[in-house]
Amino acid sequence: MRKVSDKVKNLPPYLFAKLNERKKELTEQGVDVIDLGIGAPDLPTPDFVINELIRTVQKPENHRYPAYDGNADYKEAVAHFYKQHYNVDLNPETEILALIGSKEGIAHLMQAMLNPGDRVLLPNPGYPVYQTAVQMAGAEVEKFSLTEDYHFTPQFDQMNAITDEVKLMLLNYPGNPTSATVNLNTFLKAVTFAKKHNLIIAHDAAYDLVTFDNYKSPSILQAPNAKDYAIEFGSLSKSFNMTGWRIGYVVGNEKVINSLATLKSNIDTGQFTPIQKAAIKALTSDLSSVKKNNDILQDRMETMHQGLMDMGIKSGKPRGSIFIWAKVPKGLTSSEFAERLLDEAGIIVTPGNAFGSAGEGYFRVAITVAKERIEEVITRMKKLDFQEVYIKE
Repeated sequence: MRKVSDKVKNLPPYLFAKLNERKKELTEQGVDVIDLGIGAPDLPTPDFVINELIRTVQKPENHRYPAYDGNADYKEAVAHFYKQHYNVDLNPETEILALIGSKEGIAHLMQAMLNPGDRVLLPNPGYPVYQTAVQMAGAEVEKFSLTEDYHFTPQFDQMNAITDEVKLMLLNYPGNPTSATVNLNTFLKAVTFAKKHNLIIAHDAAYDLVTFDNYKSPSILQAPNAKDYAIEFGSLSKSFNMTGWRIGYVVGNEKVINSLATLKSNIDTGQFTPIQKAAIKALTSDLSSVKKNNDILQDRMETMHQGLMDMGIKSGKPRGSIFIWAKVPKGLTSSEFAERLLDEAGIIVTPGNAFGSAGEGYFRVAITVAKERIEEVITRMKKLDFQEVYIKE
């Protein structure tokens, strides 16, 4: 169709939209589908956050256009959160920008920073939105592999052929899809790497508060001089179960923040003020609601992880995120395994190759259903007896 731009025409269908269509088809056929494919939290948004939305939405002045760069009190709340949680000082006026969810912010970052011919270093496997955002900006993708041998962390000392065209590198910990976690040393290396090659590191910290076993995910801004070379995206979607609210932020390097703010002011008019007001309550809370959610998620994760191990399906035990990254049984590709689970057991998982070539041989499980449903998943999978596939090999 001539009225569709080449940019849109050449985009692949969004993976999770396709999964939703398949789920709808099977449900209409009477199949009891258990969806472990999409990382959408099922737990409720905390009552104190909802109550603040209700209170502030009743005030007429909150229905006007919000500030383009975010409500001043919201940005102060983000600064408070970083100081309390990471001991990082941020200037709310120049180093913080409100976002309509971090996904939106990442997509707009590419438009704000990149020109045709510029290159971006992306993790493989990695969140598919990164690549499509780069493509929509007319820039080029250069991937670096994350492997199990190195716990799915970047090996900066092995990245030697970095050209002047590389302007940006994306990191994501706790990781999607790998659920990998890092300590501050990884970010120290990242900032050193960025300084050496004169590029910006964008860290997607969407799962920063979703952690287990007393693990605390670091911020890249805790590394010395990180603000010279780094920005960090945050979201309330996963930590406070606010996916549909669409509220997040980006913090760090003020030049990048300013360029992103300039672009956004010409595209959108910010997030609805009562949502920002409710998010303030979340970010300035004692995070006990997050701890409560994490306890539930950890119980689910341990149940699923043990079930997989009992079937001979290998996976690491996550310390963060809402995902388990597991090895496909020998003799099957990632897609074949996912299709067999869907067709024979009514279970949706995401094949690893959907996240890049280095994801082949893995599949991703989202622990976003009740424990009882996870136990049902394990029961159904055991009936398929994937260990027979190992025996054939």
